Amino acid sequence: MAAQGMRFTSSYCGTSVCAPSRASLMTGLTMGHSPIRANREVQPEGQMPLPESYPTVAQMLQKNGYRTGIFGKWGLGFPGSGAEPNHRGFDEFFGYNCQRHAHSYYPTYLWHNDQKVDLSGNADGKRQQYSHDVIFDEAVKFVRASKDQPFFFYWAMTIPHQKYEPPDYGNYAKTDWPDAEKGFAAMVARMDRDVGRLLDLLAELKIDDRTLVIFVSDNGAAFDYEGHTMEFFNSNGELRGAKRGMYEGSLRSPSIARWPGKIKAGQVSDVPWAFWDFYPTAAEVAGTPVPADAKIDGKSILPLLLGEKFEPHESFYWELHEGAAKQAARWGNWKAVRNDINGPIEIYDLAADVNETKDLAGERPELVKKAEELMKSSRVDDPNFPLKPAKGSVR
Repeated sequence: MAAQGMRFTSSYCGTSVCAPSRASLMTGLTMGHSPIRANREVQPEGQMPLPESYPTVAQMLQKNGYRTGIFGKWGLGFPGSGAEPNHRGFDEFFGYNCQRHAHSYYPTYLWHNDQKVDLSGNADGKRQQYSHDVIFDEAVKFVRASKDQPFFFYWAMTIPHQKYEPPDYGNYAKTDWPDAEKGFAAMVARMDRDVGRLLDLLAELKIDDRTLVIFVSDNGAAFDYEGHTMEFFNSNGELRGAKRGMYEGSLRSPSIARWPGKIKAGQVSDVPWAFWDFYPTAAEVAGTPVPADAKIDGKSILPLLLGEKFEPHESFYWELHEGAAKQAARWGNWKAVRNDINGPIEIYDLAADVNETKDLAGERPELVKKAEELMKSSRVDDPNFPLKPAKGSVR
């Protein structure tokens, strides 16, 4: 994809965990305005529902004649909540409603729209069906069936993610790596294989030159889990931080855009953009205005993709509400991080210090003041997500 399209070195996710990041992608909102600002589980299956008053990009495209489908993980509601994919703009859904359920790659069932699909295996209970493969097969059916009309295909892949349980270790079986690293590598290879199969399918159907494909991650590299470590494959490169943080390694999203004949091949861009820019980008690609009731924060990056003049946002803002409330902001090449609402603001110069090793707050008090202003003006209070400090922290 990178060789055939544009790779972004400074693109950002919505925030550094699944549900709120995906909410940003779907609604075009930053964490300062999003109704979902943390992973909030609802037992026995599902997450805090995305309110109906926040229309999704899928609803916008569906109303404008697009066939819409999501395959993989939803995580923005629970069965019966009214926030299931089919109620939020998707004609077809196949996969996991719940993020917790998606931690298992051999589940006893998945969802097809509002119906459970049995995956329990044969009579002796042997696990037979790997969820990623089952979901991908259904996704291919959707793309084939949609080839003669405009469509929006949201492939919310679950690999690689805990647990690290591929059907086999493939080319990595004979390495001397720990089993968790073999599993992680095999899952990445499976993902890579199927992205390739999807691109081949678009070419086979003769629609690849009419199809914009964007590959992104909903957070930075995950922290250590079940024997897998970020360091083993240097997953975040030189970037500091990981999932659930506010540093660049938490928020920068590996991103590539491919559109043969439209996006010039082999480009690398350091222009920053973020998940909330996807909604207006999709609208412009579809040739429709953003609905008046969609009070989005994003701006279309279509000019950037097409090599035209593009002015990025003057500032970017993130927050997260898991444990202590955390905040981050970027303006120009300046980055501010506050790891606890009662803690200090750190200042970094991303142009000179992208791995955020030298805190300039003590030397540049005017930048600290600027960060404080941005962190205040970029958000509205939400009673579900108060700016609470870590236990025991003091101002």
